[in-house]
Amino acid sequence: MVQKNGGGWKVGFIVNPIAGMGGRVGLKGTDGEAVLRRAIELGARPVAWRRGLRFLRKLKKLLNHDGEILFLTVSGKMGERLLQKTFFGNYRVVLKAPRKTTACDTKNACRLFLEKKVDIIVFVGGDGTARDVLTVVGQRVPVLGVPSGVKVYSSVFGVSPEASARLLVLYLRGKCILRLAEVVDVDEEAFRKGLLSVKVFGYMKVPYEPLYLQSSKNSIPLTSEEEENKDSIAKYVVENLIEKNVIYILGPGTTVETIAKRMNLKKTVLGVDVLLNGKLIARDVNEREILDILSRLRLPTKIIVSPLGREGFLFGRGNQQISPRVLRKVGLENIIVVATRIKLRETPVFFVDTGDKGVDRLFAQRKFVKVLVDYNEYTMVKVKSMA
Repeated sequence: MVQKNGGGWKVGFIVNPIAGMGGRVGLKGTDGEAVLRRAIELGARPVAWRRGLRFLRKLKKLLNHDGEILFLTVSGKMGERLLQKTFFGNYRVVLKAPRKTTACDTKNACRLFLEKKVDIIVFVGGDGTARDVLTVVGQRVPVLGVPSGVKVYSSVFGVSPEASARLLVLYLRGKCILRLAEVVDVDEEAFRKGLLSVKVFGYMKVPYEPLYLQSSKNSIPLTSEEEENKDSIAKYVVENLIEKNVIYILGPGTTVETIAKRMNLKKTVLGVDVLLNGKLIARDVNEREILDILSRLRLPTKIIVSPLGREGFLFGRGNQQISPRVLRKVGLENIIVVATRIKLRETPVFFVDTGDKGVDRLFAQRKFVKVLVDYNEYTMVKVKSMA
C-alpha cells in the first residue's frame, strides 16, 4: 500500500480542457491554436469534461470515503470544477488557470505537484498532454492518464475513464505494481495527410494491471501473408458485400483501404470516407458531414470498420467521426467488421468507448461481433464496453 501522506493520499489532478475536441470533426488532434480554432469553427465541443466526470464518479464509488484522497488541482475547468461537480470536497487549488489555457499551465501544475510531494499525478487528456507531463515529471512520481484525446496511443492511459479509476485505487491500496510505460505521439500534420508517423518521447511510471491499462500503438508487420490476407478480405467484400444504392461509411486503417484499392479508389488511410455505387462521394469526413449525407440521401447505410491496432478499439479511438449519433442512425446490425488473422492475434478482444453509455451497452449486450478474417471466412470476437 502507498504510504498515506498526512492521513490521506495526495493526488495531483489536472484536466486539459481542449483534449479530444478534434475527433468528431475529423481533425485528428487539437495540437496548436490554429487547429483548435478550426475545430471550434466546425462545431467541436469539449469532451475532456465528460471523460473526467466519468473518472471521478467511478472513483467515488470505489473509495470507502472521500477523505481517503486529498486532491491538489488547478482552478476552474482544469480540475476544480469537476471536483466540485462530483462533490469531492477534499481538495486544494495550487494554481489559478487563465481563461485561455495552454500547455504551460499543465507543466506549471506538475511542477507544483512535485513540490507538494504528491503520491501520483492523474491527468485527463491525450498524447499531447502526456508529453507535457513527461517534460516536467519524467519518472519522479507515478502518473496515470484518463483517455480524452483524439490521439491516445501512449501506454500511460487506462483503457477508459472507469478503468483509470480502478487502476488508481488498486495502486493506492498496494494491489498493483508500477511499470515503465511509453509516451508516444504522432506528427499531426503528417497524420492529416494520411501518414502515421509515431515517435517515442520517453517513459513514465504507471500503475500496471493489464486488464485496465492501455497497450501502446503497435503496427502490424507488413508481411506477404498479411498483405495476401487483406487482399482476400477485400476481394470478398467487393464481390459479395457491396450493394448498389447502399451508402458505405469506410473507417480508417489499411485493411479498409485495401477494399477501396480493390475498387480502384483512393481512400484516406487515416480518415473516414463515404462510398456509394462504386464512387467515393466524400473523403475524410467529420461527424456532421456524415450525418448530412445520410439525411440528404436517405439510403440504406452500412459501416465497414477494422479495430485500431494492438489496442483493439472498434469505436472510440481514431474513428470518433463515426460517433454515437452516426452509430444509432446506421444501426449496430449494419456494421461490417474486418480484420486480418495477425491483427486478431494481437487483439483477441475488442473494446468500445464511444462516450455514449447507451451505445456502449448495446455493444456489450451483443457480447460478440462477427468478423470477416479471410475470403468468406468469419470468426466471432468478444466485445466489451469500457463504460
